[in-house]
Order: sequence, then C-alpha cells, then structure tokens
Amino acid sequence: MTRRPQPAEHPVPRRALLLGAAGALIGAAGCSRSAGAAAPRHDAGRASAPRPATSSAPASALPPTTPWTPSAAEVEPRAKSRAVAVVEAIGAWPRGAGGAAAARSRVAALHQSTRLVAQAGPLLPAADAAALQVVYAQYGGILADSASVLVVCRQWTRHGGTVRAGGTTVDVRLERTPAGWTVTALHPAQPGPPLAKPAPDARAVLADPAIVLPPAARADVLAGRVHTGVLTALLRLARTYRMYVSVVRSGHPLYVFGTRRPSDHPRGRAFDVWQIDGHAVVDPGTPRALVERFMRDAAAAGSYNVGGPVVLTGGNRPGQFFSDATHHDHVHAGFRT
Repeated sequence: MTRRPQPAEHPVPRRALLLGAAGALIGAAGCSRSAGAAAPRHDAGRASAPRPATSSAPASALPPTTPWTPSAAEVEPRAKSRAVAVVEAIGAWPRGAGGAAAARSRVAALHQSTRLVAQAGPLLPAADAAALQVVYAQYGGILADSASVLVVCRQWTRHGGTVRAGGTTVDVRLERTPAGWTVTALHPAQPGPPLAKPAPDARAVLADPAIVLPPAARADVLAGRVHTGVLTALLRLARTYRMYVSVVRSGHPLYVFGTRRPSDHPRGRAFDVWQIDGHAVVDPGTPRALVERFMRDAAAAGSYNVGGPVVLTGGNRPGQFFSDATHHDHVHAGFRT
C-alpha cells in the first residue's frame, strides 16, 4: 500500500499543558498487562480512575510509573514500542536532567533523530523533574511502510516542592526502514483553552465516573470543541458500560490515515475507546460479544461510522460498520450531527 503524508495539528505551546492535582495517581492509566501495558497492581482497568483537576499541591516526590509495553496481539507491536520509547524519553527526567539538550541526548540514545525534541511541545515543560505514564498507545493509522501511533499519556512535573499533574496525547509518525520503525515526527495535542462555563452535556460527561477521559480528551471537552452528538452518545453508552476513552478531538491525524478524507476527530465529531468494562479491545481474551455489543450500541447512540476489530453486518445504513488493521486496538465512533 502506498504511503501518503498525513497532516496533523501543530505542536502545542508549553502553556497548553493541562495542569492537574498532584493526587492523580498512575492508576488512571487503567491498563492491565494482558492489555499490553505494565500497570500498577492496584488498577487493572477496573478501579475508578482519578481525573486531573486544575490545582496543584505540594509533594516531595513524583509518583512511581511503569514502562508501557504492547501485547503480542498487536498488528505492529514494534511500531508502538518505538513511538512510546521516544515519548517516554522526552517526557520524563530526573532532577537536574531537564531541558532540550538533555532530552536530545536521551533521544539520541534510542538512535532516533534529535530534531524530534523541537516538536515535543508540552512533553518538555520547564520543570526540575518529570515523570510520565503512558495510558495507552493506539493506532491513528497503520500501512505497510508508515504508521501513526497516538501515545496517550499523563505527566507529573516538579517545580521546587510542588508537583503538578497533567498530560497530553502525541500523534507519533513513523516510517518503516531497513533498520526497523523510525520516528519521523511528533504532533502533540492542541485542545485549546477551557471555557469559563462548559455546556451542561459537557459537564455531565466530565462528571460521569463511567467515562474515563485522559488529559487531552478531557481538555477537548472543557474547551467546548466536542460536538453535542459525541457527548450525548458517551452519556448514553455510560449507562451500560465503563469506557476508557483514548482520543476525542485533539492529538489525532487531520485525515483518515493513507487518504485525503478529513477525519471526524479534529472536527470534534468522533471518539475512540480502547477499554470496555475493564477489557482492552486489543486483548484476545476480551469477549468478542462485548466488543460487538458495544459497537452496535454506539451505532444505536447515533454513530454513522463505527469501526473496530470485529466485522459486523447490518446497521441502519450501508457501511455503518467497518473493520481494518488500524481499528484492531480500539472502537471508533464517528458522528455527522
């Protein structure tokens, strides 16, 4: 399959990093080892995941984190590993190892281009030290010789005696070379500033414990840039399922990968879910009936375009359901109105 370059959002200014409460623990990563991530034992994807707030609190140490690794069930696990390694190298450092020069050294140690550091945006804020926990790494697109991996992460930064919690989603672009997958570009999420008073349906989504949003997706909702059809569908699905959302609007390619068709995500008309009721979509042990039922319920909630790892028939309109390699690891729901 021929690779075509894919536009993405411009890198975010450092001030766009969503700050949160220092008490937000890495249990919010919510992924089990069988789902392809190394997660703390206290949260295998079923416990309630804390959400970042807008305050900061004094703390003497950054929270512990664990490296994220893909499962053997992935379509291209090495592409995900490479993307995650670069994000982790840039976004985490011990005291005294901050700044662009040190980040370039860490990236060079991975045999990746040091030019990526200049594209890191919110991954590299001014701070004494930082810790980073990858929540999930999801395909934004996968072709024979190129890929987009959306690395969803939480980050904690220490400033003197204060730890601030935040995070972002990075659209990591890769190309397959004779030496393996190589990272060619980083495109961090750009959610926009929060509204002083979000709409009622946005507030309901933010408050619903069955809808677990990572920092960039939460910031999308706070910014008022998510279509009401997406919000009402999430609320409807939350009556039945506990969902770990990976991407809503920001941090996703502008076009459907490998095409020139605009994606519904950057227009605030789609969401992706990587875990349902504690089961990762990519995990071969996840009941296929659960994923199929969720996909059909997403269609019933108004999605005209539901993708996932299960090939479904039927639907209210032709082509309502689809499946491909990109959607092997998540369920996508797109909306027109």
